[in-house]
Amino acid sequence: PAPPVSSLTQHRELAASGAVGMASSGGGAAAARMDPEAATELARKGVTLLLLDVPQHTVLGLDTQVFSVGPRFRGIKMVPPGPHFLHYCSPSRHGNEFAPTVGFFLTTHPSQVVVRRWHAQEERLVTLSEEEEIRYSEAVKRFEFDDQLGPYNLDSFGDWKQLSSYLSQSVIERLEPIGGEITIALEASWMDRAPQTDMERRLMEQLREDKFAKKAPAQPERRGCYYTTIPASVKHRNISADELTLLNLDRTSLLETVLAKSYQGQEDLLLGELQFSFIAFMMGQSLEAFMQWKALVSLLLSCSEAPLHTRTQMFVKFIRVIYYQFKHGFQRTHDSRSSEDKGNSLFLDEAWFSRDIFLYRLSKVICCNLYGQCC
Repeated sequence: PAPPVSSLTQHRELAASGAVGMASSGGGAAAARMDPEAATELARKGVTLLLLDVPQHTVLGLDTQVFSVGPRFRGIKMVPPGPHFLHYCSPSRHGNEFAPTVGFFLTTHPSQVVVRRWHAQEERLVTLSEEEEIRYSEAVKRFEFDDQLGPYNLDSFGDWKQLSSYLSQSVIERLEPIGGEITIALEASWMDRAPQTDMERRLMEQLREDKFAKKAPAQPERRGCYYTTIPASVKHRNISADELTLLNLDRTSLLETVLAKSYQGQEDLLLGELQFSFIAFMMGQSLEAFMQWKALVSLLLSCSEAPLHTRTQMFVKFIRVIYYQFKHGFQRTHDSRSSEDKGNSLFLDEAWFSRDIFLYRLSKVICCNLYGQCC
């Protein structure tokens, strides 16, 4: 029988509005309820993440689940095959400060073993040589690490599937940066050039606040994700000012242009990028990802003709996608006992619909378009 695993210590969520909080995982409750034979079968067919030498107290997350690493931790087992997002931030010696979050996407297959080792100097997870990876993979399949692997919480897998329903391998390969790592530590230039409302400035401060005062090892800024360029406005020559104004009030024509030029007319690729950028923003704490998510949401919410006539099915999908994004982002906890929780997952609050952020204005626009009256 598969032994119980206690190498992952769960954190509580933060209830404080606008704070950086921990996403509680539920502790593998579904795995705990299984009989030993079913658990062993799931361990064989599921994906295993073998994460070697990760320092104790490192905050590590997989999808919507976030943990504090215990002394016997060697990874996570029983992971359903498919796309996933692994994210982590390394602690100081006393565990009260953290380096900026680092995250990367994975596309996994049944019975696959993914092996990474902690690099102490660079403070990040790195790949192993092919020979080492094969050796460790075989050891995992012989259950040599089984009592040091925490089970993936299947009770929360449904939430992750809703957040990643259009996140295919092709979407990930198309967008991920060279090397795969996404981190705000490599996005210094975005701090200066990103257009900022008061709300967005507060977001940037949240990303840089003292909970993450521990400095990451110095790294040269390199190219980030390969996001699609979304024009901020429609520009056309040889048309009247009134016609140009109408094109910018209803950006359906811009949406059609972007779909044709950048997504080969495939709506699901655009929705996949919307999910990729949201996950990289919320779980990976990437400012670049936030700006791309904002650009895509702004484009879609600025269309009048498309949702009602030309792209109705696409907007049905879009509304479902953004519903689950807000549902995840606005999560709250009933546990508000701690004033010093730490974490690496952002949460939204009511200020995201205040008058000084783009969602307030665009939500009113889409309500007017869909219901014939302003909300």
